[in-house]
Amino acid sequence: MNRRVTNTIRFVMDELVPPFVRDSKIFMYPFYYFAYRGRNISEVMQFKSKVYSYSEEEYASFYNNLNTISRNRATDLNQACIDFILDKIDPSTTSLIDIGCGSGYLLGKIGEKFPSVQLNGFDIKEPNGDEKFNYVHGNIEQLPFEDNAFDTVVCCHTIEHLLKLDACIAELKRITKKQLFIVTPCQRFFYYTLDEHVNFFPYEEKLTSVLPFENYECHKLQGDWAYLAMK
Repeated sequence: MNRRVTNTIRFVMDELVPPFVRDSKIFMYPFYYFAYRGRNISEVMQFKSKVYSYSEEEYASFYNNLNTISRNRATDLNQACIDFILDKIDPSTTSLIDIGCGSGYLLGKIGEKFPSVQLNGFDIKEPNGDEKFNYVHGNIEQLPFEDNAFDTVVCCHTIEHLLKLDACIAELKRITKKQLFIVTPCQRFFYYTLDEHVNFFPYEEKLTSVLPFENYECHKLQGDWAYLAMK
């Protein structure tokens, strides 16, 4: 099920279903059961309450052990956001890192268009061992890179999961030399959401207010925000 389809489903549920029904545990239980394959339903339904008490190890373990239907798709990105990134990457870029790279789908697309760019990936998940790019495993709150380490930094479908958002944004800014791309859902808050999100950006100003850049552009593309800051 690709991103555009899931965004359409999310729009119907979040915008057309009455809120008192939409955020009902009883109403949402079958959706959780399906999305999480009937596993750890109680934990994932209470995620927004429990996650703030997780240790760093527990937080990493939770994401490393997730088994949801969304993990079956190649990428969380919709095609419009992929095209936006590929069209806007500075041609002079020599180094790029994808923070929250997952399986590296986007890095593969970038590599096809920009074969001379040094590609790097960073994620909280343990490496698979077959990555076709430089891979670093760790926590985004403390990125193990020097200031201005990469011409271009990409961070897609990641900031909505971050507990210490300000600190993580500061780290993204710190390692960026020229461009920072961020993609995140245009999504209103509900307690029961099938995505482990703790940050929600239902309108543009909510997103841009947490990103400390003066020179930027932000677009709503097929249900997601596509943001580009120029340092």
